[in-house]
Amino acid sequence: MNTDAYPVRGAGLGLRRALLGPLRTHGLDKVDFMEVAPENWINVGGQLGRSFREFTDRLPFVCHGLSLSIGGPSSLDETFLHRVRQFLDRHRIRYYSEHLSYCTDDGHLYDLMPIPFTGEAVHYVAERIRRTQDILERRIAVENVSYYASPGSELSEIEFINAVLTEADCDLLLDVNNIYVNSINHRYDAVEFLQGLPGHLIAYGHIAGHFQEAEDLVVDTHGADVIPSVWDLLDKAYETFGVFPTLLERDFNIPPVDELMSEVRHIAAIQQKWQNHADTSKNRKQA
Repeated sequence: MNTDAYPVRGAGLGLRRALLGPLRTHGLDKVDFMEVAPENWINVGGQLGRSFREFTDRLPFVCHGLSLSIGGPSSLDETFLHRVRQFLDRHRIRYYSEHLSYCTDDGHLYDLMPIPFTGEAVHYVAERIRRTQDILERRIAVENVSYYASPGSELSEIEFINAVLTEADCDLLLDVNNIYVNSINHRYDAVEFLQGLPGHLIAYGHIAGHFQEAEDLVVDTHGADVIPSVWDLLDKAYETFGVFPTLLERDFNIPPVDELMSEVRHIAAIQQKWQNHADTSKNRKQA
């Protein structure tokens, strides 16, 4: 993706309801953009709705869906997608993304399930993504997800992701922590995987913490601080693809706002490092 075409810029923070009050009093000068799950805010009114509007009026927002079930066996919920479109328009949301997974089977499963890495699944998912983009009348991104089993796989994870992105003609939400988690659980090289992704399709990125269950098992939780190895992988992503907008996810065990902001500032610091590097290289070429 052309850097001028990114939907947002800088370092972002996921907005959770528990943060509405603390962030209102703390201030948002270190946050460049925010993200919400539309399912948590569609048709929310009253004081909570007004509080949410205060934030969308102040900062650029993106949306990251939870329940579309882009790879699910049930029919695509087009009624829900029309509601999402209205929500995006009403709040001037800059971008919409979803998980490359599924969460329904004649009802919600309340978890993100892995799509089989097969050619048939590529065609199935790509068609549903294209239909989603048609209804929303905008390009979307799908996120590389963490997974703990890969039943019936015919393709590798990287082959599957790249095939879906190509056939669906959509963008990538690059989750750096998920690459790290999967690299431990499925024993592959995280940097090699990262470098195999299409950087020109990155719309923005996620970074988060996880739980180390065992030496060879990591659980993606969004409930802990980002560890040094994941920060290093984000650094490598900027080195590989250039600086792209990146958002901190924290879903529970939410620390004081000052601690959250320190991680947002860490994102910004790594971005500034690579932006300075790019500017220096550009100046040398022009000299």
